[in-house]
Amino acid sequence: MSENAKVWLVTGASSGFGRAITEAALAAGDTVVGTARRTRALDDLVAAHPDRVEAIGMDVTDGERVDEVAADVLARYGRVDVLVNNAGRTQVGAFEETTDQELRDLFELHVFGPARLTRALLPQMRERRSGAVVNISSFGGQLSFAGFSAYSATKAALEQLSEALADEVTPFGVKVLIVEPGAFRTNLFGKGAAYFSAEHPAYAEKVGPTRQLVRGSGGEQPGDPAKAAAAIRLALDAEKTPLRLALGGDAVDFLTAHLDSVRAELTAWEKVSRGTDFDTE
Repeated sequence: MSENAKVWLVTGASSGFGRAITEAALAAGDTVVGTARRTRALDDLVAAHPDRVEAIGMDVTDGERVDEVAADVLARYGRVDVLVNNAGRTQVGAFEETTDQELRDLFELHVFGPARLTRALLPQMRERRSGAVVNISSFGGQLSFAGFSAYSATKAALEQLSEALADEVTPFGVKVLIVEPGAFRTNLFGKGAAYFSAEHPAYAEKVGPTRQLVRGSGGEQPGDPAKAAAAIRLALDAEKTPLRLALGGDAVDFLTAHLDSVRAELTAWEKVSRGTDFDTE
């Protein structure tokens, strides 16, 4: 490992954004520890770069395993320069269709797992006054629509944890980047990758189109994961790294429309909102 090379820890590195980010880091001469539930998908990268990439089996919902892997990586590499919390999956279902267990499982994957891994690695970043935490969210972290209540809820929670974290660690030279992709050609919507709650006929008309969208979008999404990885590296290398990075024209369009709607509603009800303060003399 060269003197200027970075050490990356990427969860969900076997496919999609995780794979693209891993490949971009290797192309730049960096070292990557990629975690996945099934590491065989990384065998080709390990064979091609045996000294600079390592595949480790880890389920981010297994807290003890997360602590074990973090401690092992720090012991052997001495540091993690960039943590990418990428592991995740799609969940589709109306709010009423979504069970408590489904919601809890998704929070474990998208919130509690990344939080635990970040806490395990943050002290060494803070003490070295250097490092970056990249949390892969979605444009659904700022808005939602029928069928995505659970998914968006977890991404919104991850974003708010990240926003506060950024405020807390900026004085220590640690960066936090929230990535908000639109539709990219990953396996997020692929066969067997998306999870669907049991259907209730009352929501067939409203949530049915969302189910069809997810089931039929594999391989036709407009976003290029390789370009996304390059954009993430560009943001991390910038003198002023943004807190949020939208990826894809669809993400920009959705977020712009959402922010315009929020501002319009806030303005329309501003008098009522301000009127709830105590009267002043």
